[in-house]
Amino acid sequence: MRRELLMVLVGAGLASTAGTLAAQTLGTPVFMAPTRAFQKNELGGYLSDPGEGVSIAFEGEYRRFHKTFDWGFQGGYMDTDGGGDNIGALGIDARAVLAKHSEDFPLDAAVTGGFGVLFSGGDVGFLIPLGVSLGRQVLLEESNISFTPYVHPVIAPAFGDLFDDAQFGLGLGVDITLTKTFDVRVSGAVGDYEGVGIGVAWHK
Repeated sequence: MRRELLMVLVGAGLASTAGTLAAQTLGTPVFMAPTRAFQKNELGGYLSDPGEGVSIAFEGEYRRFHKTFDWGFQGGYMDTDGGGDNIGALGIDARAVLAKHSEDFPLDAAVTGGFGVLFSGGDVGFLIPLGVSLGRQVLLEESNISFTPYVHPVIAPAFGDLFDDAQFGLGLGVDITLTKTFDVRVSGAVGDYEGVGIGVAWHK
């Protein structure tokens, strides 16, 4: 049952890349690997270029682990091009393990879901991103450094003043664990625009 659900979600995410692209909870190209790097909690910050209309975006995140899933709060600010009203954003999301790599399936997988609110000049928009993240951690020999490349297709029903239709995106990224408490994260969005982001996270 898990494998069938996984294939349905992957197919929906890959088919979605022909539409208007928006990534993750706050509409920025910041995505999630299928596995968490922390045991208790995590604090992260991200800088991104979400594409046309926004010159730069700043995003902060706090995450916690709870039994079988982890969840987080996000806050963001986007500086728009052309002197338009800037955008503020708040969100919450969660990630739950769907499958762990094995001889039968070589990747780790997690389902993700969230709710984001964007506001600009009196207008408000809402995103409900749903997706699946697929990837696997790769350890460097004789080192504590690891890389976790992943793909994260997302479909986000959207409504409110700032959106006309559902948003779609395919996130690609890699989490680089440098120490037991520090990560560097790079991600990008593939679709109608090219968005990229980089961030750091401290965790315990």
